[in-house]
Amino acid sequence: MPKKEAKFCPWCGGLLEKKFIQGKERLVCTLCSEIYYKNPLPAATALVLNQDNQLLLGLRAIEPARGMWCLPGGFIEMGETMEQAALRELKEETCIEGKVMSFVGCFYQESRFYGGVIIFGYRIEPVCGEPKAGDDVEEVFFYSLDDLPVLAFEAHRKLVEKLKKQLNL
Repeated sequence: MPKKEAKFCPWCGGLLEKKFIQGKERLVCTLCSEIYYKNPLPAATALVLNQDNQLLLGLRAIEPARGMWCLPGGFIEMGETMEQAALRELKEETCIEGKVMSFVGCFYQESRFYGGVIIFGYRIEPVCGEPKAGDDVEEVFFYSLDDLPVLAFEAHRKLVEKLKKQLNL
């Protein structure tokens, strides 16, 4: 279900209305005049290569993009760093524990479910565990970087391209 637009002020409960302010249309409270800023959600992904330089992907079991391949990842939780989120999501979705090797990149994309999402990608070295489908995925598989299936999300495609450039591939 797509993300719904807020109707009430989170500070005083007043009705929000659209006004042109600070150079763009924003939601403003009719009672306390506070601006309700709609900010993007942060998410983290793991780019895991095996010893043959194959990339680990998961086949999505849920919407959005159910039935498509993606990087293991998800939303960052309160009190969690981006790196911790990437490692947690990797373990939850693939049963693999890892360690962060490097930051790959960060991309913004619109989601019809969540609005704006900022996706941070980290190259992660597997430390232990065998790849096995966990939360949110129905299958995991290592693919050659030269023969990847179509990825579900534009930001994931951009992260893979950036990783290839970093690896001089």
